[in-house]
Amino acid sequence: MAEIEIRLPKMGESVTEATITNWLKNVGDTVAIDEPLVEVATDKVDNELPSESAGTLVKILFEKDQVAKVGEVIAILSGDGVTVGSTANNTLKENLVKEIPKISSESEIIEISNTISKIGSNGKFFSPLVRSIAQKENISQTELEKIQGSGQDGRVTKNDLVTYLSNRTANSNQKEQVSDNKTVITSSTVIPTNNNSGNFLSNIKEPIIIPNPGDEIIEMDRMRKLIADHMVMSVHVSPHVTSYVEADVTKIVNWRNKVKKKFLEREAENITFTPILIEAIVKAIKDFPMVNVSVSGNSIIKRKDINIGLATALPTGNLIVPVIKNADRLNLTGLTKTVNELANNARNNKLKPEDIQGGTYTVTNVGSFGNVMGTPIINQPQVAILALGAIRKVPAVIETPEGDFIGIRHKMFLSHSYDHRVVDGALGGQFVRRVADYLEEFDSEREF
Repeated sequence: MAEIEIRLPKMGESVTEATITNWLKNVGDTVAIDEPLVEVATDKVDNELPSESAGTLVKILFEKDQVAKVGEVIAILSGDGVTVGSTANNTLKENLVKEIPKISSESEIIEISNTISKIGSNGKFFSPLVRSIAQKENISQTELEKIQGSGQDGRVTKNDLVTYLSNRTANSNQKEQVSDNKTVITSSTVIPTNNNSGNFLSNIKEPIIIPNPGDEIIEMDRMRKLIADHMVMSVHVSPHVTSYVEADVTKIVNWRNKVKKKFLEREAENITFTPILIEAIVKAIKDFPMVNVSVSGNSIIKRKDINIGLATALPTGNLIVPVIKNADRLNLTGLTKTVNELANNARNNKLKPEDIQGGTYTVTNVGSFGNVMGTPIINQPQVAILALGAIRKVPAVIETPEGDFIGIRHKMFLSHSYDHRVVDGALGGQFVRRVADYLEEFDSEREF
């Protein structure tokens, strides 16, 4: 009997584990190569995993809602169609015990297994990552079980734990300040922390909302919870400033109208305004590389690569940000194909975890919804994001050697939000102005 181990594959540099959210096959079912086998969720993305081999599913090692580490065996296939209950399968069950990965050292056993239990007294499951953080931060099992989880079935996630630790630090600082200064601190008081990041924590409690008769209560899905946590964290960490510039994109509109049919015939792709705008943004980043950075404590990490995140609305109403890796190495045709591919994969739930990792600067096209401008929230750990407004026909003053006159022009607003810890108004404003300059200086005679 050929025993085939199905392991949890690597899903990006920072992803070490995943939660099994749904098995698409039952024990005894036949599985084809590349046929979707299981749905998993990480703190980055939900994903379907295809089977790497063909056979009969004879064993599931991780049930729904359990957490598996990258590289662990999550299922067993039989290559010759062995079914559950056969003699050969009984032998397989005995051998599976030997195949379960062992913890490499006694210290790991003491740190994870004995100190923080996998299952709390209240029935909650705690992932290895959560237990490891709790151990390092001296959070007891009892304290951990009291934390309100935002994960499925109330599971405590990494973000829940980080938020809890932040609030605990803030509360501790409040008590110290009241004791030392004899002052009363309200819930909106901003408390400076003593860590190296220089961030500020605000002990703000969410209001308790009582629904009125007839109101509909809709539970957030997992992705919406992650988005909400990420947005709150970003505003909490970075002091946001937004600069606005209006750009005349008449040359670009006319050029695209002229070449879009020929482009479609040659490349079998529709050319939209998005890759043209991204091309200008990449040029401006090269001119002002200090917007392509991240903040770590009191250090600034200047990114070598220019990886452009493209905020994409999903049919569910949620949002995801696939990343164009090394965008500065792509010409306009390459940008067009990459943008279209990522957008289509996002809408069809076919993005891979690595497709949404490594972004260094993000673009969001609010104009696709008819919005003129917006004040986007920075996609941490980046320090800036650019919102592209709708392109509109507007009357404008046109300067010529013969004098000024009024004409119809295509214009759009660019809204640049940036982290004021490291990007001041001069840099933030000069950058978005440079993007507008590249758009207005577009060569309308160029080839694509």
